[in-house]
Amino acid sequence: MAGKFGKVAVLLGGNSAEREISLMSGGAVLAALQAAGVDAHAFDPAERDLHILKEEGFDRAFIALHGRGGEDGTVQGALELMGIPYTGSGVMASAIAMDKWRTKLVWLAAGLPTPRFAILDASTDWDAVVADLGLPIFVKPVHEGSSMGATKVTEAGQLKGAWELAARFDSLVLAEEFVTGQELTAPFLGERALPLVRIVAPGGNYDYQNKYFTDDTQYFCPSGLPEAQEREIQAAIVRCAKVLGCRGWGRADLILRDDGSFTLLEINTAPGMTNHSLVPMSARVAGLSFEALCLEILSGARLG
Repeated sequence: MAGKFGKVAVLLGGNSAEREISLMSGGAVLAALQAAGVDAHAFDPAERDLHILKEEGFDRAFIALHGRGGEDGTVQGALELMGIPYTGSGVMASAIAMDKWRTKLVWLAAGLPTPRFAILDASTDWDAVVADLGLPIFVKPVHEGSSMGATKVTEAGQLKGAWELAARFDSLVLAEEFVTGQELTAPFLGERALPLVRIVAPGGNYDYQNKYFTDDTQYFCPSGLPEAQEREIQAAIVRCAKVLGCRGWGRADLILRDDGSFTLLEINTAPGMTNHSLVPMSARVAGLSFEALCLEILSGARLG
């Protein structure tokens, strides 16, 4: 079976702010594919030009890049031009999903729930934003992941400083209303939703440190939600991915409100594959080992 994939490049590292996590994800994927007998090789676009993939006869690419330059449609476009099938979403869906603001606009147009928000810049009326969204407010760069540059604002006087921090990462900055409830993540593989993961972070702060480098965050999979409620959320996740044009695999983050309704936060088209990552955790509950998960993702590699 492994031989049908040909020579496979695992794209990892890159130049984004999430390089460190991408190296961890790519290393884990590379080891799993090699253990399964796949002729897989690490390829870091920050160290080697992408055109080398064509010159060296790679047949497929497993994208384990996170953030800009890897998850935003640019690498996908280059691979399209070279005729190398790749994992995950295509150019358009990758670009939209990387943009938290435009993702929200598409979801709202499709009637899908997402928290109220505002775009911040130097001319923003900070008091008006606080009056509209209330406190706390989440402030985050539009085109970053892994909570890079994100701040939970609890006092009105903190909002401008939070914008200044986020603006170091991105010229577009989003302020989002804080929604109380249970934090969930919902992976999908092909056209099926995998089991939900419920996240309980220290102090409710699921930031960069608590995502990747501490063992204090708790993850529950199975989630413990009633079966009917989980199925309802899973169906919505499949829809929220489809309206963006996503394919292959990914993960959507959402909040389950205290009243039983839910609201969508964002979607990741190349999620983490580290030992703290949530897609592999969910896949295990669905009966897929990490190796089997990587092989299934790789089998879905395509162009267009």
